[in-house]
Amino acid sequence: MPSWLTWMCALVLGLGAAGPSACAQDAAASTPAREPRRLAVAVEGFVTVATDDRQYFNYSSYEKASTELIRLRVDASLRIAARAAILAEGRMDNGGGPSLSALYLRVRPLADVPLDIQAGRIPPVFGTYARRGYAVDNPLIGQPLVYQYLTSLRANALPASADDLLRMRGRGWVNYYPIGSPEWEPGLPVVAGDRWDTGLQLRYAGERVSVATAVTQGTLSNPQVEDDNSGKQFSFRVGYQPVLGLVLGFSGAEGDYLSHEALAAVPPSARGGSHAQQTWGADLEFSRDHWLVRSETIISRWSMPTVEQPYVSSPLRAWGAFVEVRRKLRPGLFAAGRYDHVGFSDVTGSPGYGSTTPVTTGWEAPVSRVELGAGYSLRHNLLLKASVQQNWRQGAEGPERVAAFQTLFWF
Repeated sequence: MPSWLTWMCALVLGLGAAGPSACAQDAAASTPAREPRRLAVAVEGFVTVATDDRQYFNYSSYEKASTELIRLRVDASLRIAARAAILAEGRMDNGGGPSLSALYLRVRPLADVPLDIQAGRIPPVFGTYARRGYAVDNPLIGQPLVYQYLTSLRANALPASADDLLRMRGRGWVNYYPIGSPEWEPGLPVVAGDRWDTGLQLRYAGERVSVATAVTQGTLSNPQVEDDNSGKQFSFRVGYQPVLGLVLGFSGAEGDYLSHEALAAVPPSARGGSHAQQTWGADLEFSRDHWLVRSETIISRWSMPTVEQPYVSSPLRAWGAFVEVRRKLRPGLFAAGRYDHVGFSDVTGSPGYGSTTPVTTGWEAPVSRVELGAGYSLRHNLLLKASVQQNWRQGAEGPERVAAFQTLFWF
């Protein structure tokens, strides 16, 4: 953990440990209240099985497919002062060893103001999907493409030219570039929805307006525990609830995404300029009666060094959106559907074989998905889900259908 983050942790810990004011203590003495538990633990587990996903549509930044995943998750909250707590999340995926996916300090410095300060491996502030803590909050089994689908872009390796980039088009699950890391590795999603970044966050949650901002080590597509490029990301979200049942949000983020390893391999003449991921997003949630509608639109761009001809058209752009609908049909039973699409900007490569005309196409293959499903609660903490998704990718052999089934429990 860098020194600046260590000092901020110490500061917010001191604010939380200061305890309530004399007035607050008097009010508490005159109005007895139940003492909150010092330690709270929650457990969630699920088993997901699916038909073959031969084209890796559901492969994620954890190098696992969301449709073929067995996960045990434990969340813990330890109250260390009247307005301070330490929160952690541990995971075990597919029978592997445990991993720590979240660990942060949360402090509310003012008793009467809904302002939280959080430091450590913290929840994201950008958008809304990545903050849906439990799998039960996802009415389907797949994840939105813009938060999961792997592009051919990498943080530790770079294409020397547009031709190098186009050779890896549609190969986000594993690819290779001549600059930087020599390994074949997965690419980056537009936003890594299953991983949290490390840094400092402030969040204000009013009745109608909420504001959150954070400074973190990595970027939306490449969250980090340890800094790999001496850069920081700034992100924010503003939410507004004009009427009951409707929430509107606007988000933004910018930070350096290229690692020292990649930049050190770039010729000195090409190292100047920006190496940032810059992202904007808008989100909407509407609920009424038995209906719940959620939607997000995200636009992102990555600035890259230009090394060899034909040059990569920097910045590379991507835009994605999804609309998700859930309807409760009867007690314990619901149906849901989601439509996704992610598109990409064009680059121009060398002429194809037997041609003199340069090839101009998207730097990554556009991808779309429709997923339909349903869920049924056998008990209040036992949920069964089933879904079928149809995936399309430009240049692929054809559409691919994936059927999945999930058993989910929590306590």
